[in-house]
Formats: sequence, structure tokens, C-alpha cells
Amino acid sequence: MGSQKKSKLTISEILNKKKNKEKITMLTSYDYSISRICNETDLDMVLIGDSAATVMLGYDSTRKIGMNEMLTFCKGVVNAITRPIIVADMPFGSYQMGTSISIRNALKFLRCGCDAVKLEGGLEVVDIVKKLTSLGIPVMGHIGLKPQTTPLHHGYISQGKTAEDAIKLISEAEALEEAGVFSIVLEKVTSEVASVITQNVNVPTIGIGCGPYVDGQVLVIHDMLGLYKEIEPKFVKRYLNLSDQIFDAIKAYENEVKSGKFPQEEHMYHMTQEEFARLEKMLKRV
Repeated sequence: MGSQKKSKLTISEILNKKKNKEKITMLTSYDYSISRICNETDLDMVLIGDSAATVMLGYDSTRKIGMNEMLTFCKGVVNAITRPIIVADMPFGSYQMGTSISIRNALKFLRCGCDAVKLEGGLEVVDIVKKLTSLGIPVMGHIGLKPQTTPLHHGYISQGKTAEDAIKLISEAEALEEAGVFSIVLEKVTSEVASVITQNVNVPTIGIGCGPYVDGQVLVIHDMLGLYKEIEPKFVKRYLNLSDQIFDAIKAYENEVKSGKFPQEEHMYHMTQEEFARLEKMLKRV
């Protein structure tokens, strides 16, 4: 891993990547150790996603994670990241109960050290986005499949399969851009519609399950590392299979402890012979 310190990225640099046709890279992260590795790479953004609900806490839905839990994950990430833009998901219920509560919760993420917040929703969140951005709070939009609410009505199906759905998604993207977002996540949107949206807005589009015709990509890091196998979306590419590697390592440890192979001499600390002799004399006097 590299040791040279890299300067902090800015929102302007993310916007310029679209103008310069440079692909944007983003992954989720939820703790210090993984984030420290991310920081050594050339990732552009790290997302503290509400997907922590499933991959970190074992909930069956992202709707079950709250502000306090999200802020705890933020602390570990913020302590590790010095270069990528840090974006925090605003969890379900943190921005649906009025503008003042939304502002208060967004500010909690910024005070924690995050650079921006992400809100799921289209036209229904435009007013909140406008207020946040007017106060100088950077906001990332999120349309298409919205895991916080979409499954309640339609399930985890791809979005934008009809012309009517496509028009709605395009309108939402344009409305979010007008409201001041600096980028928009498109989740599980057909590649054709994702391409049209990308061409129609001036802010970067970040795809997850949308094909290559967007300005950047994001994946849940547990998915791409093979750490979370309860759900295996079609759009995920596994770059490692860490679940099996971790299992094998634990089994090797277990077997070596039981057989006496671990620990060995190189894993021990020793007293000097003189000090041990003194100890033996003391014990005899007891």
C-alpha cells in the first residue's frame, strides 16, 4: 500500500470528472480498518451506506437502522479517511418528518466529519434537498430502486423498463439537479435510461446495477469482497471470496490451537533466566 499522503478531494473535483469524462469510483465502508485501506487507494468517494443495517448489524432491511447507529459507523470511517469524499446515507425516518429535523440530522453527519449526505427519493424530497443545499450542505441524490421504500410497494425490481417510468426517472433527476445535488446515485435502473439521464444532467451519475453508461460506479464493499452472501445481486462482481478465506483461516487457527501447533516460540515473551530463578525461590518461601 502507498504511503504518500494525497490531498483531500473536493466536490468541485468530483464535478469536473464528469466534464473531463473521467470515471468516478465509490465504495461503501463502515469501519476504521477497511476505510484505512480505502484511503490508500485512488477511490474518489466512500459511502457510509445504510446497507450497514444488513452487512454489519444483520437486520433484514435498511429501514431498521437509525441515526445513532449510522453516526457510530461514521466515527470509524472519518478517523481513517483523509482523501476521498465521505458521503453518509441519511437513514429511513431521519428526513421524512419535516425540514428542521432533516437539517438537524444532516448537520450531525457533517459535525461527525462527513463531507456530504445522501437522500433517497425523487420529487418527494426535492424541497428538503433545496433547503439543505441552500445552507451549504452537500447532498447526493438517489433514485431508481430505493431500498428504504421501494420494496414496500414493488419489491426489488429493476426500474425504468417502460417509457413512462423512464420519463419519471428523468424528471426526478432533473429536479434533483435543480435542487442543488452534486451527484445522483442511480440504482438498478435499465442501462438505456441510465444513459439518457447521464446525458440530460450536468451532475455526475453514480450507477449501481445500471450498466457502464454512467459517470461512475458504486458497490457495497462486502458484496465485491465476497463477505456477505445472504443476497447476491446480479449486478455485483466479486473481486474476492473473503468469506471462504476467513472461514479457512479460522479453521486453521482452531486446528493449530487444539493440536498445540500454535503458539510457537516466535509468538512468546520470556523472563530472563536470572529473574525466573528469583521467582522460583520466592515461590518456595510461600
